[in-house]
Amino acid sequence: SQAHRDAAFTLNFNLTGDFYEKIFPKMYDLSDKTKFPPIFGSNHAGFLAMGPLKEDWTQPCPWEWTFKERGEKCISFQEAIYGTERLARLEAIKKAVDPQFIFNCANCIGNNLPEASKSPSPPAEPSPPAEPKPLDEPSGASYVSSFTAAIIATTAYLLINAV
Repeated sequence: SQAHRDAAFTLNFNLTGDFYEKIFPKMYDLSDKTKFPPIFGSNHAGFLAMGPLKEDWTQPCPWEWTFKERGEKCISFQEAIYGTERLARLEAIKKAVDPQFIFNCANCIGNNLPEASKSPSPPAEPSPPAEPKPLDEPSGASYVSSFTAAIIATTAYLLINAV
């Protein structure tokens, strides 16, 4: 996330009231309530992770709430990872590249948009699979793989017999 790039390292906190009340306001400028900062690293955020309450960023999202309540009243998983501005930019790209929301998954960019819940239109008539074309020349992949395997085997042989 941008937060990690700016800080140059990651710290893991227990995201309780103490974090949001005492540490979070010191880490970020919270004066603009329209721009939530990126605070989670995407590869460290749990599936059910949410940001703080939308109405009060110094209060954590209660775990005892239902998933629906958390979705309505807390900063979303994506917004907590990317921040408000970057998430808006990524959602615009998602809409442009995948307007039918064919590539959609839990917590993916854009999956929380109203359009994502609509099922995509079925494709027209499916086209038959293309016939594979015979290759006039080998791709070279088999040569590279064989050469790499030979180098590894030779190196292993030399290391074993050098002892």
